Amino acid sequence: MIERICWLILAAIHFLPALAFLRPAGMTQLYGITPDNPLFLLMHHRAALFLGVFVACVWAAFIPDGRRLAVVLVAISMVAFIALYLLNGSPEPLRPLALGDMIGIPALIYVAWAAFRP
Repeated sequence: MIERICWLILAAIHFLPALAFLRPAGMTQLYGITPDNPLFLLMHHRAALFLGVFVACVWAAFIPDGRRLAVVLVAISMVAFIALYLLNGSPEPLRPLALGDMIGIPALIYVAWAAFRP
């Protein structure tokens, strides 16, 4: 039960960025990028990738067979962003996103342990 809750916490962390794929106006709210900015397309694609991470987390919550792959996918997403955020001077506008990922690290550690334990 704890494992399922952790997966759903990880899904929740990725929900808003994933929702931006279906509702592109959300990218302006999340990232301050308007549709006339050339980076808007790139961020829209990024939202599609977050939708994949979200789906993987929900899937892993209910279907154990994909948990190891989901751990790797979520870890790459979260750890890479936190590392890039810290290595680039912790830009203030991205702080809420970094904090969201940092809050999810304990859940990620737990599901990783559960997925890879002998």
